[in-house]
Amino acid sequence: MDFGLSEEQEMIVETVRAFVETEIYPHENEVERSGIVPPELGDEIRRKCIDLGFYACNFPEEVGGAGLDHVTFTLVERELGRGSLGLTVFFGRPSGILMACEGEQRERYLLPAVRGEKIDALAITEPDAGSDMRGMKCAARRDGGDFVVNGTKHFISHADVADFVIVFAATGEEETPKGIKKKITAFLVDRGTPGFEILKGYDSVSHRGYHNSTLNFTDCRIPEAQVLGEVHRGFDIANQWLYGTRLTVAATCVGRARRVFDLALPYAAERKQFGKPIGANQGVSFKLADMITEIDAADWLTLAAAWQVDAGRPADRQIASAKLYASEMLARVTDEAIQIFGGMGLMDDLPLARFWRDARVERIWDGTSEIQRHIISRDLLRPLGA
Repeated sequence: MDFGLSEEQEMIVETVRAFVETEIYPHENEVERSGIVPPELGDEIRRKCIDLGFYACNFPEEVGGAGLDHVTFTLVERELGRGSLGLTVFFGRPSGILMACEGEQRERYLLPAVRGEKIDALAITEPDAGSDMRGMKCAARRDGGDFVVNGTKHFISHADVADFVIVFAATGEEETPKGIKKKITAFLVDRGTPGFEILKGYDSVSHRGYHNSTLNFTDCRIPEAQVLGEVHRGFDIANQWLYGTRLTVAATCVGRARRVFDLALPYAAERKQFGKPIGANQGVSFKLADMITEIDAADWLTLAAAWQVDAGRPADRQIASAKLYASEMLARVTDEAIQIFGGMGLMDDLPLARFWRDARVERIWDGTSEIQRHIISRDLLRPLGA
């Protein structure tokens, strides 16, 4: 592994960081206060990202993307992690799952998403099916040349601004070594489809401005032509998507942690108590030492996992390790940063309380910490027959 960045990668990091600092930072306080990103602001960020040539940078060049490798895209996500998720979502990275589009689906969904003309959202989680995807109750039954979908999804990120949703529904059952499991199929469903309703979701303490929605399907008729991939093979497609998004979570956690550290370090050097900088006391200086060690470790763990993917090597365990460690690291770093700032760390004058709250969800979505530990331990024990 080459531990140095190429000139192109260095340029990309600098460009994205500058974009976040100039186009995202100035709006964060208002989004945090109101919990809303004005549509015109979201459109402006998206337009500027397109002009910069970074929109859909996670997609291959043959469909109009920038064709970045996994390491470079992970660097992009790391820099975006420094900014408010409610705003950086418009720095478009459509779901890679759309590469499964075929035929007319490419013109209707894939290519408009890559060009920034349409926004997608993914609908997997249900009130009774989170980590247990195969336990979903939202079901689609075949009716002639269509599927009729009934059920509910919740915690669906940015569905409120999406033009279409990739919905996963149970379409049958199969016998497995672990008993009967549901077969899952993915569908492309347009906003406004009869029987499909997008409702306001829950108010969250994390990532204000980045909304979740509840989706209701009531006898929603979807043509078979809008099946994404193969019927009953949605579980495989979902796993491919989660494979990449867990790297994204790890990378954004590193970016947020570095921004927090960049606030805490100079404060520790400048803030004086008892006649000397608080950083001169081991109670603070050792916190800084632990913080930067953990940040660097999470950074390299994440980039190493991305490198494994680019090398074409199995990386399930490495990605799970990166997501697990980076998300839990962010919680520790934000907490210690607040401790260094003392009471001021919890005031709205600083963004630390926001980072602290935002950090909490990272250990839950895209696979809980417990799911990551399951993936890691399974990878270790299976070769031994356990």
